[in-house]
Amino acid sequence: MKQRVITAVVALIIFIPIIVAGHIWIDIAGFALGLVALSEVLIMRKKLLVSAEAIISGIGILAVIAPQSWWTGLPKFLSPWYIVYLFVLLLLLRTVASRNRFSFDDAGVITLSMLYIGVGFHFFIAARAVSLVALLYALFIVWTTDSGAYMLGRKFGRHKLAPHISPNKTWEGSIGGSIVGTIVGSVFWYFFPIGHLSLGVMILLTLIFSVVGQFGDLVESALKRYYGVKDSGKILPGHGGILDRFDSLLLVLPVIHLFGLI
Repeated sequence: MKQRVITAVVALIIFIPIIVAGHIWIDIAGFALGLVALSEVLIMRKKLLVSAEAIISGIGILAVIAPQSWWTGLPKFLSPWYIVYLFVLLLLLRTVASRNRFSFDDAGVITLSMLYIGVGFHFFIAARAVSLVALLYALFIVWTTDSGAYMLGRKFGRHKLAPHISPNKTWEGSIGGSIVGTIVGSVFWYFFPIGHLSLGVMILLTLIFSVVGQFGDLVESALKRYYGVKDSGKILPGHGGILDRFDSLLLVLPVIHLFGLI
């Protein structure tokens, strides 16, 4: 527990000034976090971090994460998604060059990881570009949902939510976490409004985002369960890896964008 608290304090000391400063600092943070998260998937997949597929996917995920403004002024055929597709083609060519030592399944896992992680961190940068308030809104929903689910689950949890994937999660904790996350997120929005939606609509959307965040947590738990690991990485002592800490946010931010708030 002591190590977990120390890691959290140090991480916040680094993280908070970055999100407050924004601009190039949030871009660098998004790129770095995305690359580390991708490396965690590669390690779980038992792929070398110094390999052709690691280099191809690393550059590819940077293209996915890159802010939209970076592509302004480039020829139309150089759209970000076309560039990403070229990296997917390179991964497929890698299956031929390696004589299937790097397989189609490997290419599929890495491509999905590039999109799953890359799109999440793309909108991490996009949310801060809208405003610090927009990013904090998403962070508060995720953090308070997670904390509420943990505390209420420990106290009142009786019925398992997804025992085959995450044995410690309960329905009571999940519902309680979403209630806490919805209350905190809605109160935050009330004092620091984003957009021009009514309070009732924002409460409903905040609830949706809270639930989506929990699905993000379960998705990453399923990934770890499949590869037989407890944590996605060891970069954050007591907390695991970057995927362990950002799994909920990777789904929440794109969904917030889908509803036009970032």
